[in-house]
Amino acid sequence: MTHTLQDCRARDAADPLRPLRDLFVLPEGVVYLDGNSLGPLPKAVAARVARAVEHEWGQGLIRSWNTAGWYELPRRVGDRIGGWIGAAPGETVATDTTSINLYKVLAAALSIAAQDQPARKVVLSERSNFPTDLYIAQALCEDRGFQLRLLETAEIEAALAADTAVLMLTHVNYRTGAMHDMARLTALAHQHGALAVWDLAHSAGAVPVDLNAADADFAVGCGYKYFNGGPGSPAFAWVHPRHADRFRQPLAGWWSHAAPFEFTPDYRPASGIARYLCGTQPVLSMVALDAGLDAIDASRPLGGIQALRRKSLALTDCFIELVEQRCAGHGLSLVTPREHALRGSQVCLARAEGAYAIVQALIARGVIGDFRAPDILRFGCTPLYLGFEDVWNAVEHLRQVLDSGEWRRPEYNRANAVT
Repeated sequence: MTHTLQDCRARDAADPLRPLRDLFVLPEGVVYLDGNSLGPLPKAVAARVARAVEHEWGQGLIRSWNTAGWYELPRRVGDRIGGWIGAAPGETVATDTTSINLYKVLAAALSIAAQDQPARKVVLSERSNFPTDLYIAQALCEDRGFQLRLLETAEIEAALAADTAVLMLTHVNYRTGAMHDMARLTALAHQHGALAVWDLAHSAGAVPVDLNAADADFAVGCGYKYFNGGPGSPAFAWVHPRHADRFRQPLAGWWSHAAPFEFTPDYRPASGIARYLCGTQPVLSMVALDAGLDAIDASRPLGGIQALRRKSLALTDCFIELVEQRCAGHGLSLVTPREHALRGSQVCLARAEGAYAIVQALIARGVIGDFRAPDILRFGCTPLYLGFEDVWNAVEHLRQVLDSGEWRRPEYNRANAVT
């Protein structure tokens, strides 16, 4: 399909989700294509956090744990997130980081495997999984006497066997945007007697997820991408009810105690998802995440996740087609799947030379994507605030950067700490 600027403007004018853009702070002259790494600031967040600082903390002081509902935030915000991932109330908790939550749930999964099927000693995952997931799994496997086996994506299904204890996968791959069939792979893992642990960092709030329908065992994800909770905002953990009370998670802090304010010296785990808490919660960050969720919740009357998904696919289709029309001959190759059922909400391009520098040149022009080693230019297409004209402009800048060779300038080839 051939796209023109006029066509893109017409699609924006007809977009029922277009009003959601006004809920965000979007700097003038910037096309933001990195919401899959850090969502932009929703306009309502600053006032909500200021109220928590000035009134709840400033005036309420410690009383606000009760009077402002601080104590209930992890479970209340967790339930809000749960509504976007197919969780029932009381199954999700907002807390800690994705890495810490993965440590908790994977440790619980290994404990279940060790008790129920002690001969199973293998955790299967993809070699291309997000590194923190692999690091956490490697450390736990070494500590618990398990083996972490890393495979290419196409090898996963055939590798499930009688020695598999846990299948640990990220639903949408961070480098490629490729999406797994969660229900099918979970069912296959269960057929082989294994548990399924899912990382939803690049899918929660972006693609339809139904953990209960998929019969998953454990899941984790973050709050600062598609939920717009701010840099380093609390993550979340979900545990299927059949597992929630079987084992205590290893970080048995006082917030996961059945009665934290009894202050007893012995640990007695809380029932249900509350046992996946640990220590005192970061209230200001939790408040920001709570307010950030208002922005995505505003999409519910407009069709919710199904409407977001339709627009996401239309945006990524448009991006792919424009790159192929306008940037041909520049050595770019598409690594994101074309098939809708296999695609998340991002477009990833590979280039053998200069991928990092090209991204830096685009950022200097106000087109903010990111780079993933060794050769990936990554562009997130978040439908809450991105429009089709934004996509057209982004690809036009990419064409100019490539045609002019400006990416070769020295300032674009100096590595930053964060890419």
